[in-house]
Amino acid sequence: MLHLIFQLSTDTAVFHRIDRDDDVVFLENAVFKANKGSVMTEVLQEMLNNNVHLYVLNEDLETRGITKSELVSGVEVIDYSGFVALSEKNKTSCTWN
Repeated sequence: MLHLIFQLSTDTAVFHRIDRDDDVVFLENAVFKANKGSVMTEVLQEMLNNNVHLYVLNEDLETRGITKSELVSGVEVIDYSGFVALSEKNKTSCTWN
């Protein structure tokens, strides 16, 4: 399943609904959740260890002045074509605002 997370204020309970092998894309202000040292760092590291694939959209990083080196290790940066590929790969998706 593909999970699209848009808001920084998304409840952490959302992350308990994400399963092994799911893909998660942080978009818009949610990209701040993927920063090293954020309150989500430990949760994201655990997700990565459980084979959840985490992504951020490059355009959203650039808009907010965030560099790849500021992200939790293992979070991948994708462009729009990568986003489309994830959408095609996953038959279902869920949007979290």
